[in-house]
Amino acid sequence: MAATIPARILGLRGQCVKQVTWEQARGVMVFHCNRDRRFIPVDHRSGARCAVNRRLRREVVDLPICGQPVVLDIEYCQLKVGAVDRRMERLDFVDPGHRYTHRFARLAAHLCRHMPIDAVARFTGLAWRTVKALDQRILKRELPALDPGALTRLRHLGVDEVARAKGHDYMTIVYDLDSGDLVWVTEGRTKAGLLEFFDRLDEDVAQGIAAVAMDMAGPFRAAVEQSLPQAAIVYDRFHVMQQYSDVIDQVRRSEFKKAGHDDKDVLKGTRYLLLKNPDKLDTRQTARLDELLAANGPLNAVYALKEQLQQIWHNPSSTAVMAQRLDAWCALAEDTGLAPIKRFVRMLRRHRSGICNYAHHRITTARLESGNVAIGLIRKRARGLLDTEYFKLKIRQTATREEPLGLYAAA
Repeated sequence: MAATIPARILGLRGQCVKQVTWEQARGVMVFHCNRDRRFIPVDHRSGARCAVNRRLRREVVDLPICGQPVVLDIEYCQLKVGAVDRRMERLDFVDPGHRYTHRFARLAAHLCRHMPIDAVARFTGLAWRTVKALDQRILKRELPALDPGALTRLRHLGVDEVARAKGHDYMTIVYDLDSGDLVWVTEGRTKAGLLEFFDRLDEDVAQGIAAVAMDMAGPFRAAVEQSLPQAAIVYDRFHVMQQYSDVIDQVRRSEFKKAGHDDKDVLKGTRYLLLKNPDKLDTRQTARLDELLAANGPLNAVYALKEQLQQIWHNPSSTAVMAQRLDAWCALAEDTGLAPIKRFVRMLRRHRSGICNYAHHRITTARLESGNVAIGLIRKRARGLLDTEYFKLKIRQTATREEPLGLYAAA
């Protein structure tokens, strides 16, 4: 015997659940619903009451119940709008033409934050393109807008670039380093993209920016110098050390080419021993690194210089003190006579003031790098995202607080 279930229990406004059946052939639980006659048909555009032209039925997928797939067999109306027009009634819990409820779509979008799209597609039974479009639509609707004109206070900014996929075009991201909030993301890594952000800021907000942390990319520097002449440029120590890691690797490869057979055995597999910080090595790795440094003078020199280079950023009391440390390191490095070191020293001297600005503005792009790890996971799960707009939305999602899963169960 069938029993009427109050629709408010299931969050199906405007529907009356008359019967629940199990369809063995499809393996789904079906909720058979009729339109609740207490709800007067209303045109969603004008808000005017309308007469019913005809009644229609359709099936939509809803959240599983007790581990069983659920399908809603719902009734809705085609409305008479004036003498000629006919318009479909809008339902609160499902979009026109869609075959799944809002809460089902939100659950799938929630899963897309942590799982590859193809895994979500297998879990939900939807097509890959459907899941991606669903996630993109919900992100557009629910993510807070990035409006530089609405910002009221900025003091320190961090600027960086991220790639959609290996070898593909880049995106520029800007963070408020004081709050940790993402405030801008745009296509490319050009001066124009960053200038657009600065141009949208209120003049008082732009003038209040004291410093901008970045890598040593020319377009970013040019944009800051043009739009924010009062702001100090701080070249990030992470990127400086990253470039020095390339120097170490160049010296290691050069030494490997010159080495004899026995020495090559000592050098094999030592790249990460040289690049890692000493406190990250275990006892066995430390012993092997000591053996390598004792056997190879150039590598011993560049490794010792790495540790001394890191000390330049250790609690400098002023920009003048930091500049003295940097100059002393450059002089010491040049004495090695190694070509990769000399090129690196020339680069440091070209960017000397921006590096030493760290002493006055103790900012780095570490907050951006943690965000870039999350963005890298997005790329890995999707094996690259070729839809630029979708990638921008996913970047913005990484910077937002995750909502509790219970919210996705709401209609």
